[in-house]
Amino acid sequence: MRTKLSTITLAVLLAACQPNPSNDNGTSQPSASTKIAPETKPMTAQSESERINDWFAKKHEQQLQLSPIMLTFLGRKDHYDKVDIMTEAEEIRQLAWQKQNVEELKANFDYEKLNDEAKISYDIWVYQYEQAAEGQQYNQNNYVFTQMQGIQAFLAQFLINFHKVDEEADMLAYNQRISGISQAMADLLVRAQANASKGVRPPRFAYQGVIEQAQALITGAPFFEGSDTALWADAKRKVAALVEAGKIKQPRADELLAQAKQALLSDFLPSYQALVAWFSKDIVNTDEIATGVGKQPNGKNYYNFKLKSSTTTNLTADEIHQIGLDEVARITEEMIAIKDKVAFEGDLQAFFSFVKTDQQFFYSDTDGGRQSYISDTESYLAEINKQLPNFFGLLPKANLVVKRVEPFREQDGAAQHYYPGTPDGSRAGVYYAHLSDMTSMPKNEMEGIAYHEGNPGHHMQISIAQELTDVPQFRTQARFTAYIEGWGLYAELLAKEMGGYQSDFSDFGRLVNEIWRAVRLVVDTGLHSKGWTEAQAIAYFKAKTPVSPEAITSEVRRYIVWPGQATAYKLGMLRILALRAKAEKELAGKFDIKGFHDTVLGGGAVPLAILERRVDSWIAKMK
Repeated sequence: MRTKLSTITLAVLLAACQPNPSNDNGTSQPSASTKIAPETKPMTAQSESERINDWFAKKHEQQLQLSPIMLTFLGRKDHYDKVDIMTEAEEIRQLAWQKQNVEELKANFDYEKLNDEAKISYDIWVYQYEQAAEGQQYNQNNYVFTQMQGIQAFLAQFLINFHKVDEEADMLAYNQRISGISQAMADLLVRAQANASKGVRPPRFAYQGVIEQAQALITGAPFFEGSDTALWADAKRKVAALVEAGKIKQPRADELLAQAKQALLSDFLPSYQALVAWFSKDIVNTDEIATGVGKQPNGKNYYNFKLKSSTTTNLTADEIHQIGLDEVARITEEMIAIKDKVAFEGDLQAFFSFVKTDQQFFYSDTDGGRQSYISDTESYLAEINKQLPNFFGLLPKANLVVKRVEPFREQDGAAQHYYPGTPDGSRAGVYYAHLSDMTSMPKNEMEGIAYHEGNPGHHMQISIAQELTDVPQFRTQARFTAYIEGWGLYAELLAKEMGGYQSDFSDFGRLVNEIWRAVRLVVDTGLHSKGWTEAQAIAYFKAKTPVSPEAITSEVRRYIVWPGQATAYKLGMLRILALRAKAEKELAGKFDIKGFHDTVLGGGAVPLAILERRVDSWIAKMK
């Protein structure tokens, strides 16, 4: 899953909350001498937990108002004509706001009087600030624009997929946002140029990806002759829908389109041309032989911070590297066992070659083959959905749809990903698949990926989090990678218990997905702390997995420009599995799989240490 907008630190992207019902017994009662008017119920003082939840609601709403993008993600239309301010000065201002509020939190609330859930909320609020504050010193180590965290593509995708146009006012806001995007791009380009002046640039392939993605958005109408660009086609569709719905007449539709065209020509085009021009000029200063961030000024410390923030642990790069080597060895033995089970004659490398090349494992590279991939994914998810009530008490209300990635941001072999729906269910969650090259989308791996991105993976976890009502809503939108991606990878394995992977080849595909994540531990740390080159990382990946060459290259390049993030998946999964094993051992016959899963999912995304605290508390209550 990817929801990261860019490497900059935006406002905490969260939703407003309601007070959390408290289990405290600390409410005061009126004395015997208190006179109570007839027909009037006695007023009780708030407990400390209720009081802090009211505070979280107020502060979180203030914070949310700083991010028009997140408001739209949540289905709200506040500041619908704006996008986030993306200057470094604004980021520093918001960090100061966070600092002030943490100080207020500590000064005005008694931690010991809070119930367990409120203590977790307190700790997460402080943790999020501390992470942001620590990260501030590494701003100039960040890659602002890359082929992976492509805000140059994201902002257009945001308008197309998330800015709903139900009324004329929404289209007016859409046109304003075209101009807002242009300003955001200009501000981010300033930041990228500042970092480059300090010698911090992503490798050449990242520059090439940025140029290609940006150029795709300004090639065609209304800028030049040719097919409609993605945004212009989207503006036409949205205005036509207003006409069809009877919301506006055609003359007004023509005016709205003229406004959109003017914003595209006057604001959008120059900002993207400036981006392309600078990247095209500066590309000569990039490294053609790509390596990790360890070579940057203060790069070692920066990478250690990225590991800590991604994994929510204090594991060192060397420790993570060794865990990866151990996991690769263990999973390799399981892969050999399946190879032998299907009576394949040859070693594991030969089996890798077989599953990578035999036509039975691929759809045709046609529109029909692409639709079959989507349809079969939907079928796998439909079957697993039938089993959810046997493993979970909490179930998501939001719908899930499977879609192909839009052409302007689609990449051969790039990883599938998930975008959450709205908390109220008005917009479904979306599982996106890159289907431009069907030779990099093997059938035997698709089942596990569907469970990871859909149910019981990201869609289920994030939807349940967003639908929680007994925790402050800032927690329902929290994004801790190790927890979220750890759950996604755990869900792939859990699906086997739930009846998935009826084919041995699909189960082998599950192991391919798992060893993929184990290899990440080795490769990410190799690149950023051990001086590996892109070529070395690709060679290791190819030796240990049957993943397609295109996908391997895309993955390794992802790790290079997004240091540390990829290590979170396996480490999160291992922690969840360890907590489950602990609960099964300590509770024995009292262990309840539904209760365990509801405990893991019932507090939203949390740092792994806090997840352990939640599970330990549940174990104690069950004994």
